[in-house]
Order: sequence, then C-alpha cells, then structure tokens
Amino acid sequence: MRRLFFILSIGILVSCKQNTGNSTPESATEQKTTAAKVELKEENGKYQLLVNGQDFYIKGAGLEFGSIPALAKHNANSFRTWRTDNGERSAKEVLDEAHENGLMVTMGIEVGRERHGFNYDDPEMVKKQLEEIKEQVLPLKDHPALLIWGIGNELNLHYTNPKVWDAVNDISKMIHEIDPNHPTTTSLAGLAQKEVDYIKERCADLDILSVQMYGDLPDLPNLIKKFGWEGPYMVTEWGATGHWEVPTTKWGAPIEEHSSVKAANYLKRFNGGIAADSLQCIGSYVFLWGNKQERTPTWYGIFLEDGKETESVDVMHYVWNGSWPENRTPIIEDYKLNGKTAYENVELEADEQYSAQIMVKDYERDEISYRWEIMPESTDLKEGGDAEERPEAIGGLIISQQEGKVTFKSPGKGAYRLFVYASDGHDHAAAANIPFLVN
Repeated sequence: MRRLFFILSIGILVSCKQNTGNSTPESATEQKTTAAKVELKEENGKYQLLVNGQDFYIKGAGLEFGSIPALAKHNANSFRTWRTDNGERSAKEVLDEAHENGLMVTMGIEVGRERHGFNYDDPEMVKKQLEEIKEQVLPLKDHPALLIWGIGNELNLHYTNPKVWDAVNDISKMIHEIDPNHPTTTSLAGLAQKEVDYIKERCADLDILSVQMYGDLPDLPNLIKKFGWEGPYMVTEWGATGHWEVPTTKWGAPIEEHSSVKAANYLKRFNGGIAADSLQCIGSYVFLWGNKQERTPTWYGIFLEDGKETESVDVMHYVWNGSWPENRTPIIEDYKLNGKTAYENVELEADEQYSAQIMVKDYERDEISYRWEIMPESTDLKEGGDAEERPEAIGGLIISQQEGKVTFKSPGKGAYRLFVYASDGHDHAAAANIPFLVN
C-alpha cells in the first residue's frame, strides 16, 4: 500500500471552502478553482483524510441522480458517483454543482466486469480500457470538488480472474502519475480474506480500501482486523438490509422491511459498523441518496419516486448533525393485509375483495394522506445493482380507502405486492409493501 501521501513539491494550491458541518457554501463568485490537495495522515495507527490540510471525515451518500442541494441542506460533506458519465449529466457538471453546494466528490470510474464479458486475459482490451480511463481523468483531475478516484465498483462480484486487480493497480498508477493530488480506491462487494490478500499483493498502489456491506455491516470492524487490513478504509455503500439477506415467502418473494424498520437499522449499522472504528475508517457513503428500482422501487433509495424523504433521511440528518430534523417523517407501527403481516405468506383468491390497514404515527401530529398501489412481483432481476425495469402498477383495483385502510379487488393469478405511502404534507413519507400470491 502507498505510504507517501501526495505532498506536492511545486506549485501553490488555493484551498476551497468545505462543508464540514458548520459552514455554508461560498457563492459561485467566491469559490476557488484550483485543485484541492487531498492527503492521508497516519499517526499511531489512526488514519485521517485531509483536504487542504484540514481534517475531512466523510459524511456522504451515494448519489447519481438525486438532489445535491438536499444533501448539502442535511449537512453532508461529500457524495460518490459510480461513473464519469451517467447518461444525463457530465462529470464536470456534477462536480460544478457539488462545488457550488460545498460538497466534495469521490468520482467513480467505470471498469469492465468479468460478469459483463470483460476479458482480463486480453491485453489489448485491458490496454484500451486504461487509455480510455486516462482520457476521463485528465479533464477532471484539477477540479476543486474532486476528493478521491473510485476505480471500479464490486469487481469481485461473480469473478474468477485475479488479473482484474493487476488492471486496477495499473489504473491507480496511471492516475497518480497525472494527478498527484487525489487518492485512489476500489469498492468491494463485502469483505473476504481472498480479496484482502489480492488487494495487498496486486494493488499496492491503491491508497484506500472501500467496502460495501448491508445487513452484516456491524461485523466490518472485526472483519478488517481478522483479514489483516491495516490501512485506511471507507464504506462506499451501506443501508437497507439486502434482498439476498431477508426472509422470503414460500413462493420466493423477498420480504422488504418497511421504512421505519429500515431507519432503525440504518442507525444501528452506522453506530456498529462505521462509527465504531475511529482508527482506520475515514467515513462512509450511505446508499442511496435518490431512488431506484431494484427488486422494488422502494428497497434501496432513501427517497421515494416522487422525491419525498423517508425516515432513513431523518437518521442520516441525525448522524451528520447530532440532532434530529425539525419535522420528522411518519413512523409505521403496524401494517397488515387480510389480517396478516408480510411474514405470514398472504395468499388470496382471484377477483375477490380484500382489505389492508396501516397504523402510522407522526411526531408533529401532521395530517397524514395515504396512497396505495398494486404491482406485479418484479421479474427483471439483476445482480450488483445493474439496471432493472420497474413493474407497472395495475389500475382499477382500489375500491375504497379511508385514512389508513384500503379495500381492493384482487387481480388474476400471480405474485404481487400491495404498496402504501403515508405522507405528512412536508415532503416526508413512510412506505411499506406486502407481497401476496393470488391463486
């Protein structure tokens, strides 16, 4: 692992103001436009990330299409991306908006995955990728909002060829040659002894190890020690219990925790898996500041499709500020369909009337409005966060609704979910769904 931490011998860097918890972003005319100098400092086994000489503990979120101003409003100081071109905005535009809002960016770089057909035994393919990545790095390397380069995402997922780590190391070396101001990392899906050994042996040029864990996150500090990682690390994805980690119905539908259970787990996982290690962990990026379809449209995003904040945003506000937001999101106390919870294998008959009821409380006693929808169980199932198609909601099934109760007609034979959203009128909403099978 690299132990020389980016000390420049020539040139003077002008610092830019960072949003570290007590500051507000500078106006566009006041902002500086020179590269930030990002260093890692180690003293007696404790690592610190420094930005222009100032301590910078990462309070961040994964953000690709979510609201950058909202992230700044909640007093985060950074976000990560997965690629330099997300198909909607250029990396330069993303970095510019981050800078306008006082945020720093771990800029992701797309690296070929074996599961998508990339062949790391093909030297020409590997060389071409390196050249293409260099062209991505060059125009961005001096941007004042740039914090860290993230080389690839979960390259260890369903792979067999360890040469991928040689390629990652070569990319890191190339970046350090043209950009001496910013550290490099790569993000692993989970943590295992094999990958730690590979990174130490084949990726000595990397500065930081990044790990992505969900339900098992509180185990991470122990795993770091068990597998012998002695350098700095950060958690670049964490959040809701993964769809691979939860119980399933007898017809195989994973049972999604409702928004209040998720929020409680976010706080537990942050305290146990991130804050618990004050020596090697330099911060984290919660997943996901925005919304996406992955098994369901509510599973991983801490915002709903309409932009409303869930209770997990409240938790992140508390984590980043030490206090709760002034107006809090509604809390789910109970949710049943036909008298059963999601864990009781709800089975219905076709074209019959059924009811569901949710019990919600609100700290400020705001008036709650409810929205219900039924959609088929998703069949476009991918791995590693690859894009999935959202199922279309089925119209015409809701018969009546009153406060937290709905009556509906069941659809035809198949697997479905009944979703409910409880909104407080202040852009916050609780969300839950129950999978059910129609015979």
